[in-house]
Amino acid sequence: MRQFLTNGKVRIGLAVFGAFLLIALIGPWLVSSVLGTDPHRIDYDALGAAPGGEHLLGTTTSGQDVLAQLITGCRGSVAVGLLSGVLAVGVAALVGVTGGFIGGRTDQLLTAVTNIIATLPSFPLMLIVAGYMANVGPVAIALLIGLFEWPVCARYLRAQTLSLRGRDFVQALRMVGESRWRMVLVEIMPHLTGILSSLFLRAVVTGVFTEAGLRFLGIGGGDSVTWGTMIAFAQQQEGVVRGMWWWFAPPGLFIALLGTATALVNFGLDEIGNPVLRHSSRAAVRRATAHMAARRDRTNTVEVAS
Repeated sequence: MRQFLTNGKVRIGLAVFGAFLLIALIGPWLVSSVLGTDPHRIDYDALGAAPGGEHLLGTTTSGQDVLAQLITGCRGSVAVGLLSGVLAVGVAALVGVTGGFIGGRTDQLLTAVTNIIATLPSFPLMLIVAGYMANVGPVAIALLIGLFEWPVCARYLRAQTLSLRGRDFVQALRMVGESRWRMVLVEIMPHLTGILSSLFLRAVVTGVFTEAGLRFLGIGGGDSVTWGTMIAFAQQQEGVVRGMWWWFAPPGLFIALLGTATALVNFGLDEIGNPVLRHSSRAAVRRATAHMAARRDRTNTVEVAS
């Protein structure tokens, strides 16, 4: 845990991710109490207005405040990512760890199911399934994403479980008659905490990206606001063609920033778990520092000589 919290990439990534979580929690309160508006309120005197004045990030073509939608949409997008991530990693842990630890026909059956689902074109299938559902809300989209996302996570967990199953401490527990499920829950799962965290963060970002893609293609209904719906409505109402960057650029930037934050955390986890990467990173910093010092010394020497 100490190495985890002292890693620079992890700290930056968690800070950004935590900021988005905070906005998701208090966003509606900020919009109603601080901004004094709501994402659906229409200002007929500022239709398609550029940023400035009463609307810091401008308005949509319908006169809705973009900043209010951006803050409110954070809750919807993050909620979709978290719910789909929990579902994907939960199913993956159940399937991957169970198959990897038990082995035999159980592992063969679960691996076959995993491989079949993994080979399916998930995004087109999500489009088809969601197209038959009326008024697809954030919860339905999150469940749909999670159900198609878990096979990739299950493969990683199965591989790690197979490696742990052959360790000496597991063999010793089997010899003393330890129950199978206690070994999984008490001994195996703690060793999978790092990869579970990495897979969960990756699943969260995948959920946010996929939701935005589905919304952009016209999937969904109702009046729910997410970053995906903002980009979708900007495209549908010709905001992109009219150059209304303040409408579609901020949600796209926030999605990219969230993806960067989770990538930094995963890079940090890789460095912590892989000593080669950690030492390589430190060596690169030392080389860069030495190079800058040598360059500074040469500059000073030239100045003195002149």
